[in-house]
Amino acid sequence: MSLTTEELDTIAQRAADAAPEWAGMEPRLRARALVAVADALEAAQADLVTVAREETGLTDARLGGELKRTAVQLRLFADVILDGGYLDVRIDEADDSFALGVRPDLRRYRVPVGPVLNFAASNFPFAFSVLGGDTASALAAGNPVIVKAHSGHPRLSELTAEVANKALAKAGAPDGILQLISGQEAGVTMLKDPRIAAASFTGSIRAGRMLADIAAARPAPIPFYGELGSVNPAFVTSAALAENADAIADGFVTSVSGSAGQLCTKPGFLFVPAGQGFAEKVASRGSDIGEHRMLNPGIASGYGDRRDTILGTDGVTALAEGALRIDEDGQGWATPTFVRVPIQNLVEQRERLRDEAFGPLAIVVEYDDESELVPVAELLFDGNLTGTVHLADGEDSEPVRSLVQWLTSHVGRVLFGGWPTGVAVTPAMQHGGPYPATTMDTGTSVGTAAISRFLRSVSYQSAPEALLPEPLRDDNPWGVPQHRSPAGESLSWGSAALSSR
Repeated sequence: MSLTTEELDTIAQRAADAAPEWAGMEPRLRARALVAVADALEAAQADLVTVAREETGLTDARLGGELKRTAVQLRLFADVILDGGYLDVRIDEADDSFALGVRPDLRRYRVPVGPVLNFAASNFPFAFSVLGGDTASALAAGNPVIVKAHSGHPRLSELTAEVANKALAKAGAPDGILQLISGQEAGVTMLKDPRIAAASFTGSIRAGRMLADIAAARPAPIPFYGELGSVNPAFVTSAALAENADAIADGFVTSVSGSAGQLCTKPGFLFVPAGQGFAEKVASRGSDIGEHRMLNPGIASGYGDRRDTILGTDGVTALAEGALRIDEDGQGWATPTFVRVPIQNLVEQRERLRDEAFGPLAIVVEYDDESELVPVAELLFDGNLTGTVHLADGEDSEPVRSLVQWLTSHVGRVLFGGWPTGVAVTPAMQHGGPYPATTMDTGTSVGTAAISRFLRSVSYQSAPEALLPEPLRDDNPWGVPQHRSPAGESLSWGSAALSSR
């Protein structure tokens, strides 16, 4: 259903009207509202999963786990709200003896930015959609959220929003803090609306870059947190392969083929030493996996084009060729494709091979010496969400250290062993990375730090106690952490460094 300009204006105004009340709501009440939504999601799981399966083709097990993850994430952010550390409260007491002259009373904390526009993802119909991490963190920060529903699961989006809004209303949340719109034109119109203060997106590089440019070109530019594309290279040393080849092959094939490879953290490239028989292990495992439906015809078509390009590239050999079956409605059904290429051919054909294949396809790259890895990675890869290193027990060498250093500067999460699919929802998670993995490598879309994207800082100078917001008051009615700089402290700055050993 398309929305008129007047209807979009009403939606934006409802969000703007709800913003002050939601931001000012006592933390305990805002946290309870998020928990109520989590409870409502789980109570409606059977209906939600049924609709999600019909629209996406994902399995009940995958969807049930993703719904649980979404509910857990909401509860996690409820605890973040209650803790209050995300407000980053800093209080500098008035100081007549300040080292640089008289210092006034200064109090700083972080406030909600205002209405947030979230472009939902196709591949995670719960965890990165209507109530996914972007929505959860923006709501937790105290912002209303307008979700642009993904066209791949419209009925699920509407049902999820309905479940959530009933729970929010029952919990006493203000009307208008969670609204749904649909259609590309409506999303672009809303992104340009001056009442929108920030936006988030998960999707293709092309669409994400277009929206990021719109956000930056507004008369008052806004932050745009886009997750766009990632090939997530993984590297295996000779010692690791000699020690653990079967487990590495099992994990790699499982990580690439799960959910038909339609995951932003799927390892698209695996670098292994040549001549040790690893490719044959991948071939035998990859050939035994049944077909899985792609999310929608557009993704199936894009995957088919990318797969054809890779299979048709000089130097590429199919290990498990897989297949893509398209039905009469354009919907695709895929079995995994694994290919092998020598590292020199990868370098020569990098313009055809290095881009993401969104689907169950991965490239095994065979190298001769570990000293090759960093120079080739530097030539091939820009920013990525993840990078993985498989090492033998206790292995440490100069090539390994150089590789880890390179990964640290090019990815958001460095893994030692294991596989990047299955992103843990936990405080220390970093789900982001340098461009084109994300448009702004200053935050994460998973984990408690995600809340910081939807806050801005403000200081109060010499403010009367009665006019200070609750987190900055001396009586601290919300009980949030307050970092205080007492009068006289500046006279001893630097002394700790001189006395430390």
